[in-house]
Amino acid sequence: MTATGDEPKRPSVVLGVGGGIAAYKVCDLLRRLTESGHRVRVVPTAAALEFVGAATWAALSGQPVTADPFDDVHEVPHVRIGKGADLVVVAPATANLIAKAAHGLADDLLTNTLLTARCPILFAAAMHTEMWEHPATQANVATLRSRGITVLDPAVGRLTGTDTGRGRLPEPSEIFAITQLMLADEASRAAGQSVADLTGKHVLVSAGGTREHLDPVRYLGNSSSGKQGYALARIAAARGAKVTLVAANSELADPAGVHVVPVTSTRDLYDEITGRAGDADAIVMAAAPADFRPSDVAEHKIKKTADGSVPSVNLVQNPDILATVSHDRRRTDQVIVGFAAETGDAEHSVIELARTKLERKGCDLLVVNDVSGGKVFGSDDNEAVILDREGGALPVPSGSKNALAGVIWNLVANRWPH
Repeated sequence: MTATGDEPKRPSVVLGVGGGIAAYKVCDLLRRLTESGHRVRVVPTAAALEFVGAATWAALSGQPVTADPFDDVHEVPHVRIGKGADLVVVAPATANLIAKAAHGLADDLLTNTLLTARCPILFAAAMHTEMWEHPATQANVATLRSRGITVLDPAVGRLTGTDTGRGRLPEPSEIFAITQLMLADEASRAAGQSVADLTGKHVLVSAGGTREHLDPVRYLGNSSSGKQGYALARIAAARGAKVTLVAANSELADPAGVHVVPVTSTRDLYDEITGRAGDADAIVMAAAPADFRPSDVAEHKIKKTADGSVPSVNLVQNPDILATVSHDRRRTDQVIVGFAAETGDAEHSVIELARTKLERKGCDLLVVNDVSGGKVFGSDDNEAVILDREGGALPVPSGSKNALAGVIWNLVANRWPH
């Protein structure tokens, strides 16, 4: 996206605002977009203006604001705004807006804009739980997704009044992160680079590090932050996939539009992954499950002894989740990806050990991290070598975990039947 001369073109974003109480949160999203250099045109519905006035949107965006296609009609705004956008974001996307978009209705400026836009479109859904779960809404969401539109599922949390459930607008910071990923993908397409499309796919991702309790206070664990798994989930959602993230002991914010299932131990992780594996088009095991667990867990905190003696801990082996889902897969078109954190030894290199692991586990791809000296864990960056079962090896140089996630999803999509 460049303009004539040396001046870069500012990405043009249309921010459609639906008539829901969460409209006030969209002011934060607008601020993030404008402060990061985007040119943002806010197009609210008439109902949205009952929650946040036009003056607020105009002041924050620096652009005129109207909900009526007959305002400034000589400029043909109902066509011009959508055709000139690099991205259209609708937040909150109410049940009414989703229904109109699915059926091609165009009775205000925003719905006209949605029909004329030829750029990526993102809906961030927000409504009461009963409205989201209604078969009509689910059918409308499926229709939009079938057309390549990204619809983020609402988050779980406090709703209007005293109600709690799924229906909350995803956090503005998460929606903003998705917009940046979608704009980057669109720039890649414009440059002739292939960006895999995950629309219509269900992907299952694991993240974080498991904990194996010794007593109610202490546990055996590892240093996994969960950042790579969360990046994988976020990228998949941005590309239109239905994403289930099984997260072990992570303190990271839930990625927008992702169904997050929290777990603690490796056996918890095993139960959730194996129980959900049959419905997934792809499984990416980015979590760091413990190989062993204590054979017995003390009911009370283990106390120090007066004589200074140290208790022994007997360990038993945990189930191998990656090997189980790989060898028990019931779908020939399912793609399974494992991660291997290796350090090498005196006789074998990291890649040699990883190649043996790939064969033993039976997965399609293995993302290999050299974690010697504590590398990778907790960092925002990652570098890896991705091995495939055909004998190939793709080095991925150091970069963001989002970038590595994008490479992984490209490789996954290339393995699906076309």
